[in-house]
Amino acid sequence: MEKIQRSTKVKISHEVPLQLLKESKQFNDYDYCLPHLLDQYPKYEAYFRQAKEKGRYIIMDNSLHELGEAYDTSRLLHWISELEPNEFIVPDVWENGVYSVRNARAWANVEVPDNTIKVAVVQGKSYSDFVNGYQSYKWFGYQKIAFSYGASWFEECFQHPNPYVAKMMGRLKTITNLYKDKLISDMDRVHLLGCNLPQEYLYYKDFKFIESIDTSNPIIHGLEGIRYSEGGLLQKSKQKIDKDFTQKITPKQKENILYNVKMFRKINNL
Repeated sequence: MEKIQRSTKVKISHEVPLQLLKESKQFNDYDYCLPHLLDQYPKYEAYFRQAKEKGRYIIMDNSLHELGEAYDTSRLLHWISELEPNEFIVPDVWENGVYSVRNARAWANVEVPDNTIKVAVVQGKSYSDFVNGYQSYKWFGYQKIAFSYGASWFEECFQHPNPYVAKMMGRLKTITNLYKDKLISDMDRVHLLGCNLPQEYLYYKDFKFIESIDTSNPIIHGLEGIRYSEGGLLQKSKQKIDKDFTQKITPKQKENILYNVKMFRKINNL
C-alpha cells in the first residue's frame, strides 16, 4: 500500500454550536462532522455540503460520544456517500475492545468513496486491550487510528487524586507505552479524540505520529463563562456540544470562546 505523505503540523478542530459554524473556519484547520446532527439540523447539513464544495478537509465521526452508541449504520453510509469526507471514524463500542475490533474488521470491507480514509478507534479496559486493538487495526489495513479521552483504564493506569489529571496522563502513558513497545511508529497516523484537560496536548509535541485532534473543550467552557488560565484547567465540564446546539451565543460567550481557542494553541505550543 502506498504511504500517504502528510504534513508535520498537527491539525486542530473545535466543534461549535450552530450559530458559530461559519466563523469556526477562522480558527479550525478542518471541519469535524457529527453525522446525527446532519439529520437534525438543515443548516448543519448545508454547512457541510458547502464545506465539501469549497474543498474543506472533513473528518466525520460516528457520534458514539454524543449518543452513547454509534449512529445508525444506514445513515452513516448515506452521509459518507453524500459528503465523501476525507476521513470517517468507523463505529466503535465504548470501552469494549472485542466488539470494537469486530466492528473494525467488518468495516474494513465496507466500500466507501476512494478519497475517504477509514479511521478505527482503540477501545478497552486494559493495556492488553489497547495493544490488541492497535495491532488488529494495522493488520486490517487501517491507515489511521484514534484514541478517545475518557476510558476508565486511563484513570487506573495513572493514579492521581484529580480524576481529570489521572485520565489525561493515563492516555498519554498508554500511548507512550505503545510507542516504547514499538507498536506505534513515527510514521503512523494517529488522531486524538477530545481531552480531559486542555493542557494534555502539550505532552504529545514530540510524537511525530500525532496527525490531528478534535475537542470542543475551549468552546464548552467558553459558553459556561470559564476562561483558561496560562496552565489550562483542573476541572472539566460534563456538557456535550450537541446539547442546546441552537442556543443563542451572547457577545460575552463569544469573547470567552475566542479567548479559549487562542489560549488552547498557546498552552499546547501548537
